[in-house]
Amino acid sequence: MILRYAGGKGVRVLLIWPDNGRDIIGWGDLGAIAEPLALEYLAAAMDEAGHEVKLLDLRLHGSELTSTVSEWRPHIVGVTGYSMHVPRMLEICRTVREELPGCATVVGGHHATLSPDDFFDSAIDYVVCGEGVKPLTAITENILNGRPNAPVPGTWLRSSTGHVFGGAPGYFDVESLPRPNRSVCRKDRSEYFIDWMRPIALLRTSVGCPYRCSFCSLWRMMDGRYHRRAIDRVVEELEEIDEDFVFLVDDEAFINERRMLALARIIEAAGIRKNYFAYCRADTLLRNKDAIAAWRRIGLERLFIGFEAVTDEGLGGFSKSLSVAQIDDALGLAGALGIKVFSQFIVDPQFTRSDFQRLERFIERRRIDYPSFTILTPLPGSGMSFDHVTERTKAGRPRWDLFDLQNPVTPTALPREDFMREYRGLQKLFSHSLKQQHTPNSQRGW
Repeated sequence: MILRYAGGKGVRVLLIWPDNGRDIIGWGDLGAIAEPLALEYLAAAMDEAGHEVKLLDLRLHGSELTSTVSEWRPHIVGVTGYSMHVPRMLEICRTVREELPGCATVVGGHHATLSPDDFFDSAIDYVVCGEGVKPLTAITENILNGRPNAPVPGTWLRSSTGHVFGGAPGYFDVESLPRPNRSVCRKDRSEYFIDWMRPIALLRTSVGCPYRCSFCSLWRMMDGRYHRRAIDRVVEELEEIDEDFVFLVDDEAFINERRMLALARIIEAAGIRKNYFAYCRADTLLRNKDAIAAWRRIGLERLFIGFEAVTDEGLGGFSKSLSVAQIDDALGLAGALGIKVFSQFIVDPQFTRSDFQRLERFIERRRIDYPSFTILTPLPGSGMSFDHVTERTKAGRPRWDLFDLQNPVTPTALPREDFMREYRGLQKLFSHSLKQQHTPNSQRGW
């Protein structure tokens, strides 16, 4: 039974980022702990609505779940995460239910949006699909007004007969989002980092991606739409960020060259100086080099570029619309601009030893700054088949804890032990690159 709130002007909302010991997208909780931006958006909405909000980052405070719940006694607990966090998210909600039976539990995020049925559990009251600000605001208002069982668009609600859907969410308006409330993790901000960039803040100037890479599911989160924030609002938010390092977490920031040139000019005119890290496709870099050069002048130091494959055939299989020649041109242009490249390569479970060797030679011959590696994994929403998933629970569901992009979950061409030996060897071979980039050689941290 969800707590029927009584008294006061608002409810207490505890937002939780789960802990996990494995890598994700090359870093994970081991090589990066970046600020929980998604929860900071929710915290801002809760604060604006007059609710009391607290954020608990279990990556930094892994032993404080039970004590925080029992001492602060929230009316609502919200948890987010990726596929690899599913078991931990369930565990968190079950712990909350045990410690505080009347507390409402809400889960959201990437996996909840694309595979909500994994959270149809008696310990979870609401499963939010898609953007969470409006649904969580509605949930808090319903609980505040004694209507905990009222349907919420875009949300699955637990009932006596199972979880039922509250209807399609409304149109997503990026400008309706509040400015992230970074004060809720003030005590942790010095601990957020990506590699040697510490402390680092995250900033989003757009939401969504227009591309359709076969291994990726991010574009499905926004139904393939690309939403751009107003430039003046981006600059206003940037001016309030204290950290010297800023990571642009747009799925693809530099698509619109005119917009990014204008944004760079306004940031420069405002006298804002940061060290920027951003995602960028190789073909975007080549096509919009003037925008990249402008950002280089205002502090862009590093680009995360997903090369994925090292042959034209492999790139075509990923629907990258990219060629090896373009990769070479992009590396050359980045070098000419003085921009470091954090490159991403996908290792197919069907790799043979010769495939591993080809990848090694490709990286060595091009002297790529920092290569990172993930294993091809059928994530929810990617469109990849789950028929061949080998890592499953006794109930037949995928073992989501292994969907961290660092474990093969489909059959391997090599014996699994040999595949992992080759994969770890690949990571070890290029580990010196990361160590070199941990050594700053200028006042700005490089």
